[in-house]
Amino acid sequence: MSRPIRGRVDLDALRHNFSVARRYGAARNTRLFSVVKANAYGHGLVPVATALADLTDGFALLELSEAIALREAGIQNPILLLEGFFRADDLPVLAEYGLTPAVHRLDQLEAIEGAGLPVQLPVFIKLNTGMNRLGFTAATLPAAQAFLAQAKAIGDVAYMTHFADADDPRGVDWQIQRFDALVGGWRGTVSLANSAALLRHPQAVRGWARPGIVLYGSSPFADQSAADLGLKPVMSLESEILTVQELAPGERVGYGGLFEAQAPTRIGVVACGYADGYPRHAPTGTPMLVDGHRSRLLGRVSMDMLCCDLTDLPQAGVGSQVTLWGGDLPADEVASAAGTISYELFCAVAPRVPMSHVGGQADVA
Repeated sequence: MSRPIRGRVDLDALRHNFSVARRYGAARNTRLFSVVKANAYGHGLVPVATALADLTDGFALLELSEAIALREAGIQNPILLLEGFFRADDLPVLAEYGLTPAVHRLDQLEAIEGAGLPVQLPVFIKLNTGMNRLGFTAATLPAAQAFLAQAKAIGDVAYMTHFADADDPRGVDWQIQRFDALVGGWRGTVSLANSAALLRHPQAVRGWARPGIVLYGSSPFADQSAADLGLKPVMSLESEILTVQELAPGERVGYGGLFEAQAPTRIGVVACGYADGYPRHAPTGTPMLVDGHRSRLLGRVSMDMLCCDLTDLPQAGVGSQVTLWGGDLPADEVASAAGTISYELFCAVAPRVPMSHVGGQADVA
């Protein structure tokens, strides 16, 4: 018999969340790249992309292998490689599978021009407007633009950037000003908005937007919940209670004895630990649900187990269902209690956790 821990992905909720993102872009006829990097944020690349293929305008991800997997699964939508290509010998594969790279260095443009590809390769030129990770700057862009002007192997050109503070008070206007100064009145295709900018900064919603976390039912904002945004949770992580222990006052539980009972305390031992992807650094008090009722984590998370408080849940016992996140327990709330973000919770779910996918067939209004 397998361990009782399991994940579940609600593809109908995913499609609903896409429709929310679509409404934010509709006023400006903005196309959407659904971001499915990191195995669709841990939700399962091919099932997620298949559920969105008839809704989205394109997909965006990082790994060439994942892009190939989508093509081999029958996905025909445009695919943007957000970090571009890493070696020149990848370029024939990009051409074969009809993939579009983001380009952030001059030598990448030179590699495309010298690759002898059978087709012109479209590119998104990445501009560094303040994130200071990837992208051309005011100092390096002119050489790239001069090269593009005479290039024969490069097809359609678009410009993109990435926002550092779309979810913070600093906002995006300072980066939009830098972007506009760099592109100098460019009237072609652009891509600026991530999830936060799409929902909160309409001035950034141009060309192609790139929604990511909102598709998976989490809020990009600390001051606004997913439910407030009209989003539905997509992933649930669930397990069961393996056994029950009774602690007397002064007794401790788990490695390091981080939790000490101050009164008679009833605890449930749950089949979930950091090897399953639950954050080891989650402190006592991190919320969970037991048979739909609120409980809390007690003590340190172990590799394969953790403990929850059953003191006020006398009906709970061996076999009781435990929700680590999902459904009525937002992943954002669990992540906040654990000092992280829902992105990390989703992406950290381990391969040993079986993940089922349900729904995804019906159209979403």
